[in-house]
Amino acid sequence: MVSTSLGKPDAVLRPSRAAQKITIDRVPASTRLAAFVDYLWYVGWQTAEPHEQQVVPQPRVHLVAEGGRLLVHGVSREPFARTLSGTGHALGAAFHGGGFRPFLRRAVGTISGSVVPAGELFGIDDRPFAERIAATQDVRVMVEVLESYLLRLHPVPDPVVAQVRALVDAAESDHGMNRAEDLAAHASMSLRSLQRLFTEYVGVGPKWVVSRFRILDAAAAAHSGQPVDWAELATDLGFSDQAHLTRAFTSVVGTPPATYQRDA
Repeated sequence: MVSTSLGKPDAVLRPSRAAQKITIDRVPASTRLAAFVDYLWYVGWQTAEPHEQQVVPQPRVHLVAEGGRLLVHGVSREPFARTLSGTGHALGAAFHGGGFRPFLRRAVGTISGSVVPAGELFGIDDRPFAERIAATQDVRVMVEVLESYLLRLHPVPDPVVAQVRALVDAAESDHGMNRAEDLAAHASMSLRSLQRLFTEYVGVGPKWVVSRFRILDAAAAAHSGQPVDWAELATDLGFSDQAHLTRAFTSVVGTPPATYQRDA
């Protein structure tokens, strides 16, 4: 089961194929963590043949239980794919844009593009928690264990997190926004100030954030099952023309949007 009210399900590429191989579930964070964590996600798989699953990276930090550790995945600009085989599962916490800063207590940009064991960042051994998550098939128990680790970190309340989260949400919801300058105008601040704010709290600049959400909008159109006028969609999403959308989409997904739609 996939909850479509949490996160961006269209970040999971080729969803029809994925549904044959993996199970995805998303659950909201508990009240004590909801200001920082958007949702927790579960992926389970059982496949005789190796299955490569591609996901479009988003402007989120993830804490993931896999391989016997809790691993902090900083925001990555690179395409992401994972080959799954046999039987297994992984659980992760997806943070709001800016929501990881109160745990890290320094610029989130310092961990962008990296994967670091949580124990190395926070000084609290993550391995017992990862082992407990690996040992159960009960997603509810997994979530409780992962949240218990996060609560032990005592995130520091920070009013700027709500401001940053609102800006990231604006970039996501305004489908015609395609430039960092548009988001800076929305925030009533200079582009340079917005860039510093995003590097500190999100881990990547506003240009990347805005562009990534428009790619996800294009992926959602491809997944809709409806005919898509890609030239018209490019205009609606703020691209200069269809060729601009095609280049941006291909750089992230690996194929042009019309080709991807036929494949997906």
